[in-house]
Amino acid sequence: MKYLLLLGMMFSTCLLSAQQVEIDIDLFADGFSQPVDMKHVGDDRLFVVEKTGQIKILNSNGTTNGTPFLDLSGDVSNGGEQGLLSVAFHPDYDKNGFFFVNYTKLDGDTRVSRFKVSDGDPNVADPASELIIIEYDQPFANHNGGCIQFGPDGYLYIASGDGGSGGDPGNRAQNTSLVLGKLLRLDVDNPDGGNNYGIPNDNPFAGSDTDAQEIWAYGLRNPWKFAFDVTAGDLWIADVGQNAVEEVNKVDWTLAGLNYGWRCYEGSEEFNTGGCPDPSELTFPITEYEHSGGTSNSIVGGYVYRGTDNPDLQGFYFYADTYRNFIGVVDPNEDNEIYTGFSGTWVSFGEDSEGELYIISIGGDIYKLTAQVLGINDPNQGTIAVYPNPTMNLLTVRADNDSIEQIELMDVNGRLIRTLNGNSSDQVQLQLADLTAGVYFIRAFLGSGQQISQQIVRR
Repeated sequence: MKYLLLLGMMFSTCLLSAQQVEIDIDLFADGFSQPVDMKHVGDDRLFVVEKTGQIKILNSNGTTNGTPFLDLSGDVSNGGEQGLLSVAFHPDYDKNGFFFVNYTKLDGDTRVSRFKVSDGDPNVADPASELIIIEYDQPFANHNGGCIQFGPDGYLYIASGDGGSGGDPGNRAQNTSLVLGKLLRLDVDNPDGGNNYGIPNDNPFAGSDTDAQEIWAYGLRNPWKFAFDVTAGDLWIADVGQNAVEEVNKVDWTLAGLNYGWRCYEGSEEFNTGGCPDPSELTFPITEYEHSGGTSNSIVGGYVYRGTDNPDLQGFYFYADTYRNFIGVVDPNEDNEIYTGFSGTWVSFGEDSEGELYIISIGGDIYKLTAQVLGINDPNQGTIAVYPNPTMNLLTVRADNDSIEQIELMDVNGRLIRTLNGNSSDQVQLQLADLTAGVYFIRAFLGSGQQISQQIVRR
């Protein structure tokens, strides 16, 4: 299934980003039961986490082993946002066989445990090897976070949600005495203080008697997925919003103690700022998108592409949305683009040992994702200007060094509202008085063959 660049989600009155990208997804495997995560151990195998409690091995030819790698079905609560949520393999897995899982127990609370692969079969784990690393209470059934990753420093990072309900009623994400609404960082190789983990000395609250020493960052609502880009030295966190904004955060992964702002801010928008720090003390997203038309939204963070099959995509970060079905891309210039037309209910991305990317639908399908940069728009060969933007009713689209053959007007979900013939002129006006206030998109088909999209705002 192939889809061309459709929507540019950043508010702008300037020309659209010059890069044109095509995305293609191909079904790689199916038949899984609510898959929510996928990792590799440096070989051809992919380990697929099913929310219902199993981890299965997916082979490079698309087949799945009949025997699960691990089965925790009897120990996992599996309703709503609960379940077996993530797996992370120890950096020295090939030597020690250790891997870690994050799941909600039968009582709904979070547990992160270590297991070991069996001595006799590399495709089956030892279910009796469980070592509980950390547990913490979940006041409500939602916002469990759940993603775990090993960082470039060899420490285990754990994303915890704010404890659930709506609006963070306990203000837990800003409370540094609690581990909820945080990104945690543990030394699982050097246990200390009676725990099965140690506190890295450079954790921001290491040694504190009042703050949770496990905290690396805070002010998060429900960071369902995060990832490290070792090549660029960045940490990417996609944080699920409340009612208005979904956000993508990108920071230097070595920066400790960052406050991402929830519940004071939802993305860059004020939410509940009573008793909050000055905005200068907060870390705001590099990009975000707004909810539309009362539909549910839930951002799904992915990875920065570092594979070899699609060299033009080096440095592009991929993300998605569960309820709006689209796939998003942040390019190396931090321009954000959205691609619609997909039918999957996306919940996760996966990365194989070669850096190639996969996208996972909760319905049980796993697709391999490819993309290519189609070219660079030379400003001397044709661009468009759109003004005034925002506008009350009349919008002008002007082509520079080109002609306009056709204009398409779409809503924020990519549905076509109307088409206007440009008659090969260099300027077209659109009457928007009949539209309700909100965000829309136009796509201009130029005489040179270019298709350029632009976000507009109807006041």
